[in-house]
Amino acid sequence: MLFRLATFLHSNGRRVLLTAVIGAVIAGVLGAGVSSHLSPYGADDPATQSVKATNRFEHAAGRQIDAGVVALVHTDGVRRAAASVRVSQVAAQLRAQPDVAQVVDYYDTRDPAMVSRDGRSTYVLANFKPLSDKALQDVAQQIERDFSAQPDVKLGGEAVANAQVNSQVGHDLAHAELLAFPFIFLLSLLFFRSLVASLLPPLLGGLAIVATFFALRVLASFADISVFALNLVTGLRLGLAIDYSLFMVSRYREEAAVSGFGVEALRRTLQTAGRTIAFSSLTIAAAVASLTIFPQRFLYSMGIAGALVALLAASLALIVLPALLAVLGPRVNALAPRWLARAADREARPDERGVWYRLSRLVMRRAAPIAVASAAFLIALGIPFAGIKFISADAGVLPSNASSRQVNDILGQAFPPNRTAPLEVVAGAPAGSPQVRALADRLRAMPDVSAVAPAQRAGADSSLLAVAPVDGPLTSVTQQLVKDVRRLDEPFYIGVAGQTASFVDLEQSLGDHLPAVLGVVVAATLIILFLLTGSVVLPIKAVLMNALNLSAVFGILVLVFQHGNLQGLLGYHGAGALDATQPILLFAIAFGLSTDYGVFLLSRIKEARDAGAPNSEAVAIGLERTGRIVTAAALLFAVAIGAFATSQIVFIKELGLGSALAVLIDASIVRALLVPSLMELLGAANWWAPKPLRRLYERVGWREHGLAVPAASE
Repeated sequence: MLFRLATFLHSNGRRVLLTAVIGAVIAGVLGAGVSSHLSPYGADDPATQSVKATNRFEHAAGRQIDAGVVALVHTDGVRRAAASVRVSQVAAQLRAQPDVAQVVDYYDTRDPAMVSRDGRSTYVLANFKPLSDKALQDVAQQIERDFSAQPDVKLGGEAVANAQVNSQVGHDLAHAELLAFPFIFLLSLLFFRSLVASLLPPLLGGLAIVATFFALRVLASFADISVFALNLVTGLRLGLAIDYSLFMVSRYREEAAVSGFGVEALRRTLQTAGRTIAFSSLTIAAAVASLTIFPQRFLYSMGIAGALVALLAASLALIVLPALLAVLGPRVNALAPRWLARAADREARPDERGVWYRLSRLVMRRAAPIAVASAAFLIALGIPFAGIKFISADAGVLPSNASSRQVNDILGQAFPPNRTAPLEVVAGAPAGSPQVRALADRLRAMPDVSAVAPAQRAGADSSLLAVAPVDGPLTSVTQQLVKDVRRLDEPFYIGVAGQTASFVDLEQSLGDHLPAVLGVVVAATLIILFLLTGSVVLPIKAVLMNALNLSAVFGILVLVFQHGNLQGLLGYHGAGALDATQPILLFAIAFGLSTDYGVFLLSRIKEARDAGAPNSEAVAIGLERTGRIVTAAALLFAVAIGAFATSQIVFIKELGLGSALAVLIDASIVRALLVPSLMELLGAANWWAPKPLRRLYERVGWREHGLAVPAASE
């Protein structure tokens, strides 16, 4: 198949490139502005009690359960007439918004909890009508613009915080790309050995991103996709473009050194490097697509976008990139300083006694101690992972100059605590009824409750009780309070919503769906690597090494973000926990990328073994021919995705640093030390498969014509 594709691309290279350019222009036009069609973060599971209680209340009351806007008004004194006039103006401006259903201020309620301890500040609460998250974000941004020229008013609340997080992420993404670009360009020139070749990754990445944006724009027409998926698309497309371009160009040069820059070199490149890229993209797509099992918008959107960009990047690498190589021919080495040209020529004629060959031989001579030491080191790094704690994203993730963060901090410091982040208890009985009064009394009597506001009416037969906890939201005490309230036995419906209840449900939902995700990732990896190698041992070993790598990465993230180390260097304020969704997202991305590098190495080892090399020699040859490429790809990807660590949003920092660490640890400790040492210890057992699976591999394993098939091993 790849043989015929290479022949076609060599004969029709210019036509293929023209078609790609036209397609990119169309996709770019149709996919432009995709972010305006996407939704905010989204970490709710529709099947959980907090979501069901929220929906029940909103359907009955005709408004959202939480205040979307908290307008903090600073005055000379809340009890002065001028303050009453000013607060009334703010409230009137909020009521004038067509999507605002209810506005409440201190002068309506006379609730002393709405006045700061110094008596100089109060806040106005605005609840929106039931809206989609996307519509809510647009309304919040409009309100921000309306109040932007009023310095005595600071806006906070869930809707405003979500809008500010989305804006901050977009700004940080552009800043990260601007920061990373010069480093990526210089490293690309160094690793690709010529200016022409170094331009291939941004070209491939650009095509991948416009194609993915177009696909997401189409999907957004009938599915709810999170805007945060664009972050993954941006980082992953460049990383994969670098990986695939490096692997394809280096193999093309290698084959051209033997047969010249003609159709035969392109055929061999696609049969070998192209085959590897196909398997690589499948492993990454399967790993990231497993996130679609989660019902949370943030996670399933990442799964959809990640799988799309992996498959599209591979398709472009197998079609557009070979066509471009066919058109360029020897000009792929053009515009290179002499020392880089000499380096490219040396690498095109692999030295079987090069640095990576000698390193692998050194490792294999001391295989047992190096394997034990490497594994022990990764296990030691992963020990802090056992004490991981989780938190959910809120206004606290924003930088200190964001108004939502400032309002959140002031409400926690200058006002009676936890009044704007209560447990929202939805009761299936009318406000003012004896049943609701009895429920309120029971709630006040609970030891971890500081106050219960008067019941709010929600339709004819429902009501809402705002329960202020003693401890802050998301603390273990308040989480236990949510569970205690849910256990109350009443003859009518009781449901608990609010920030803490949503977090409790989030953890429960993630835990319920995680085993299925792990099963899909592991099963897909085992199947795809079996189809590549014909072995059951190598896929299992790859899964175990990926687990060691990930545990080390998570351990480091706990040390950095949960324990608060490197706060000054990374520019963040530690919350004592990691965002609950980030380890899952990082698991899928890092697992896929680690397997990606494993596929690169195993394919060359298998190729050498199929050509007749003994196990140890095949390992050394494979590492020699991929060591520089995998290291270069890992460094370039680490720079591209690691730039996210400069974000002002802490969970984006976690994703950037974690992804960079995952690829760097995998390309160094795992690929350079663990793989050769373990393959030496296992010897011929590396390639073992039971007879039924061996026969299956002979029938369905993907092997191109002209590539040898290893003898069966038992």
